This record gives sequence, structure tokens and C-alpha cells, in this order.
Amino acid sequence: MIVAQKEKLATGEISNTKSILFNFTWYLKKEGYAESTIITRVQIIQVLLKRGTDLSDPESVKAKIAEQEWVNKRKQNAVNAYTSYLEMVGGTWNPPYYHEVEKPIFIPKESEINSLINGTGLKTSVFLQILKETAARPGEAQDLKWNDIDFEENIIRITPEKRSKPRVIRVSSSLINRLGYVKKVNNVEDSKRVFGVRYKTILRVYTKQRKNLARKLQNDRLNQIQFKTLRHWHATNLYHKTKDILFVQRRLGHRSITNTLKYIHLAEVYFGKEDEEFDVKVAENVEQAIPLIEAGYVEASSFNGVKIFKIPKSRVVPVS
Repeated sequence: MIVAQKEKLATGEISNTKSILFNFTWYLKKEGYAESTIITRVQIIQVLLKRGTDLSDPESVKAKIAEQEWVNKRKQNAVNAYTSYLEMVGGTWNPPYYHEVEKPIFIPKESEINSLINGTGLKTSVFLQILKETAARPGEAQDLKWNDIDFEENIIRITPEKRSKPRVIRVSSSLINRLGYVKKVNNVEDSKRVFGVRYKTILRVYTKQRKNLARKLQNDRLNQIQFKTLRHWHATNLYHKTKDILFVQRRLGHRSITNTLKYIHLAEVYFGKEDEEFDVKVAENVEQAIPLIEAGYVEASSFNGVKIFKIPKSRVVPVS
């Protein structure tokens, strides 16, 4: 009899947990949170519940977070997750603050990124190539629909997340051709989507393939390459080649240039202060290129669909 009662109580607790997590997930979706944010916050609430936290008691939650052997970033994520939970149920609390120690950004070699692109499965490989060429956030890439891709003009339209700005980016013919093949063989649940709806699945598959490649190629640096690393790599390289921080800001979709300025430092660290005697400009189309050419700028190179022009600083004249 006692055993039966315990089993009944345990079953009830499991059912209640599932209900809480389902309602919380649905609430975050309705509020417009990015898929990656939803996954993180739901997982944290699930962990807190498994560890006996009483979600109806904010002080209990505060104590439970404090006693976890988590880094400050994880603890602050837990605070944010519980704050969202309280917003859902109409509660309030005096949240603790955990100062996040910002880690240095790792910028891999392009050859290492290409090793991952060439060594992973079709969908993972295309996902990585999109991140490399567009600097999209992982959630933005995962949410791509087929009507966001212009196969005639080699253009991908990025719908923003995290309150950033939308972007329209020209990509390589190679990427467009690979996307065309994916469209032919795709078997995702929603035929309008390029990738599946579960970001967690995409991340799990990539992590496993990356680990295998790192071991095969005997290069543990590959394990440091996360999806967001490709965004950092793109922005650092773009600033290095263009010296135009406003252009980098537009490419990333940042509303505030403060978030973009770090790539100046990263470019200096990884590439040095090359070509400082030159003034560098970028042109995304013919209309932008003509006044530069007329002012004496010469084409130096191209990067991800834009032309890069430069001129010795001693010869710089105002360009309208």
C-alpha cells in the first residue's frame, strides 16, 4: 500500500513537471523569444525542479541557484529563466545578480572552418556555410524559409532575432547550389523551412560530428568552434578587409555600434595593423563603386559579395 502511494505521488510529480515545462515553453514562444533562448530557459527550470526547488517560493529558488556549482553566466541564465517563469505566473521577486566574466573570443583559421564544412553531413555542412558567409546568428539561420532565399540573385534574407535589424546578404554560387540540392532532398516536417524546427537536434548532431572530426584530424581547436564562432570570424575578417566598422555593424544587424567595436580589437590582434597607410572603402553595388573609382580608389579585393577599394591616405579626397 505504501509503495503504491509513493508510485502514485511520483507519477503525479512527473505529470506536474511536464505541465509546467510545456506551459513555460509555450509562454516563451508567445513572447517571441528565440528558439535557443527558449531551450536554455526551459532546461534550467527543468534542472531546478529535478533538484527539488519550490518554484512558488522565490527565496527557495534564490538559495538553490546560489548553491549550484555553476559559473556566473549559468547562474545569471537561471535568474533570467526564473524571472520569465514568474512573469508567466504573475509573480515577482528581488533577483540576485551574477556578474558574467566575459571570456576572450576565439577566432579560428579559415582552413579549420572549412574542415568542418567539408567533413560534416549535408545539412550540418550547409548550415555552417550559411553562418560563415552571412554572419547570421544560429537561430536566424535555423529559422530560414525557402522564400528567404533568392536563387536567381544569390541572396539570402535574414529575419532578425534579439531585436537586431534584418539583413539582405549576397552569398556564393556554391552555397546557392548546395541549398538547391538540399531543397530537392529535404524531408523536414515543415516543407517551407530549410532546417528542422528543433535547434537542439541541429546542435547535438553538429557537436557529435565536430568531436569525431577533431579526433580524426588531430586538431582539438575544432572543438572550440561553436556556431556563434563563425559570426565572430566573419565580423573580424570583414573589418580586417574593409576597415569600415559601420559596414560591419550593418552586416551583423547590430542596432548599437557598441556591440560591433570589439571586432576592431580582434582584427588588430589576429591580423596586425596592416595597410594603415591606406584608406579603405566598400561598395555593395555599381552605384557605390563609381564615385570611389572617380576619386582614385582602386579595387583591392572582394569579400562575401562586396568589393573593397583602397587609396593611399595621402591622396584621400572627399567622396560624395
